[in-house]
Amino acid sequence: MKKRCLIFAMLIALVGASCSKQGFLDQTQSTDLNEKVVFSDSAYTIDFLSSMYADIGFATWPKRFGGGGLDACTDEAEGTGLGSINTFIQFATGTVNSTMITKDAWTTAYTNIRRANIMLKNLPDAKFGEDIKIRVKAETRFLRAYYYFILLEHYGGVPLMGDSVYQKEDRVPATRNTFEECVEYIVDECDAAAEDLPWMHVGENYGRISKAACYGLKSRLLLYAASPLFNGESAVTDERLRSVVGYPDVNPSRWERAEEAAAQVIEGSGGQYRLHVDNETEPGYGFYEVFQLRKNTEYLLARMQASNSDLEGIWNPPTFGVTSPGARPYLEVVNAFGMKNGLPIDDPASGYDPEQPYKDRDPRFANTITRDQSLVFHRDGLTRRPVNIYVNKTDPNNITSGQDAVYKGTPTGYYTYKMLNRNVAADWFNTYTPRCFPIIRYAEILLNYAEARNERLASPDQEVYQAVEAIRERAGLSPYQLRAGLTQAEMREIIRNERQKELAFEGHRFFDVRRWKIAEMVENAQLHGTEPVRTSSGTVYHTINVRKRIFNPRMYLWPIPQSEVAKSTDLIQNPGY
Repeated sequence: MKKRCLIFAMLIALVGASCSKQGFLDQTQSTDLNEKVVFSDSAYTIDFLSSMYADIGFATWPKRFGGGGLDACTDEAEGTGLGSINTFIQFATGTVNSTMITKDAWTTAYTNIRRANIMLKNLPDAKFGEDIKIRVKAETRFLRAYYYFILLEHYGGVPLMGDSVYQKEDRVPATRNTFEECVEYIVDECDAAAEDLPWMHVGENYGRISKAACYGLKSRLLLYAASPLFNGESAVTDERLRSVVGYPDVNPSRWERAEEAAAQVIEGSGGQYRLHVDNETEPGYGFYEVFQLRKNTEYLLARMQASNSDLEGIWNPPTFGVTSPGARPYLEVVNAFGMKNGLPIDDPASGYDPEQPYKDRDPRFANTITRDQSLVFHRDGLTRRPVNIYVNKTDPNNITSGQDAVYKGTPTGYYTYKMLNRNVAADWFNTYTPRCFPIIRYAEILLNYAEARNERLASPDQEVYQAVEAIRERAGLSPYQLRAGLTQAEMREIIRNERQKELAFEGHRFFDVRRWKIAEMVENAQLHGTEPVRTSSGTVYHTINVRKRIFNPRMYLWPIPQSEVAKSTDLIQNPGY
C-alpha cells in the first residue's frame, strides 16, 4: 500500500505541478519512467482514472470560495466571512477582475484535461482486458468533455488541446477556439463516450460515468448554447471575440437541437431514469428523499462520496454544530416559492398571508429553507428542535436574541436546508447520510426539455405542459396542473421559476440568470432578508435590506486569470477585463 501511494503521488505530481499551480500554458516536466510505472499496473491505472473523478462537482460545491459558492455569487444567498476580499464578494460588489478572481475553474479543468490525455496515450498498453479498456476510454473521454464544459460555461471558447500531451520543450497552443468549435467538440466526445457505456451502472460500478451522464451533459451544453447569452445576442463588437464568446449569429433552430438532446435522455433510457416520487408519506416527500439516497432513479451524474454530514456542517445554524458556515438565502429566493396550491404568493387567489408567511407554502420550501421555528436535528438529545431566528421584544426593557438569530447567525433571517438530512447532526459522529452531491438530475433534464421546446414553438403544447407538471406533481403541489392557454412568455416565466425552486443551491442559478441575460436585473438590485420579531402579541415579520448588489455587464463571463493571459499574446482576454 505504501509503495502504491508513493507511485500514485509521483504521477499526480507529474500532471499537476504546472497545471494546478500555474496553468496549462506553463511548461510541464515529465518522465517516461513515471508513466511506465503507473500504467504497467492495472490498480495504479484505475487510481489515475479516479484522480479525474475526484474533482467532479468542484465548481458547484457550496464552500468553493470559503463562505459561499456560486449561490453567494448570484441572487440566491449572502456569503459569510465577509472580512476578506474573495470571489463571491467580487461578484456581489461588481468588482470582478482578472487579477484577484479565483483560478480554480481554469487550473482544475486543464489539469484534468491533461490527465485525460495522458490516460488515453497510455491506455493501449494498460494491463487489463479489452472490455475494461473500452469502458475506461469512454469514461476518460467524458471526463475530458466535462472539464471542457466547465471552462466553456465560465469563459466561453477556450484553447482545445486535442489528444496532445505537451512536454517542456513544446510550444503549447494558446489561441482560443471559437464557441462553436468548443460546443461541437464536447458534443462529439459525449456521443462517442456514450456508445461504449451502459445507461446505468450497477453493483460496484454504480456512480461511474454512464450513457445517461454523457447525454445529460450534452443536454445542458446545448441548452446553454441556444440561450440568449450565447445564441448570437452578445453585444461584443470586437471581431476577435465575437465568435469566441458565443455564436456570431442568432439561430432559433438551436433550441430544437437542445430539445432533441433532452429527449435523448427522456426517451432513450427506457424509464431507467425518472423522478423519485413519494407524495404518500407527505406531500413532496420524494423531493426530500431523493437527496438522501445514494442510489436513485434521478441522478445521472453525482459527486460520489462516503457517508457524510458535509452539508449539515455548512448550512445548519451555529448552535447546531456549524463553525465554518456557507451562504445564507435571500428573501427573494424564499418568495420564489409559491403556495401548495401552485399559485405564486403575489396572486390574489393564492391565499398567502403576510402575517403567517410560511403557512401552506410549496412543500419544497420547507425542504430548501430553514426559517424561524423550523425543526432541525441536534445532537443534544438527538431530536429536532426549533431554530430561534427571532429577535425577542416581548420585554421592551430587555430585547434579546440568540446565537442563531438574524444579525448574529444569519444576515438574512434564513439558513439553507436543501439536501440536509432530517436525522443527521452536523457535529455528531454517529449520524451520517449516504447522500452524494448531484451534478445532473433527471428533474433538470425535464426542465431543459420544457424550456427548449417552449422556445422553439410559438406557444407551449401538451408536451411542454407535461414536463413542467411532472416536476410540480412530484413537488406535492395540489393542484399541480397549470392553467390552460398559457402564452410562450407566460410559460417561459413559469419554467424559470420552477428551475429557481427545484434546482436551488445546486449551482444552476448563477449560470441560468447569465444565459437568460437577466443578471443585470436580478443581480443589480437591493436584496433582502426577514427580521422575525417576537412580541407579546405574537411574531411579526419585517423585511430588511441585506445587500445592494452591483452587476457589471462584463460579469456575464468570467475573466481569464491575468497570470494566464500574461503568458501569451495569443490568449485574448474576455470583454471588459
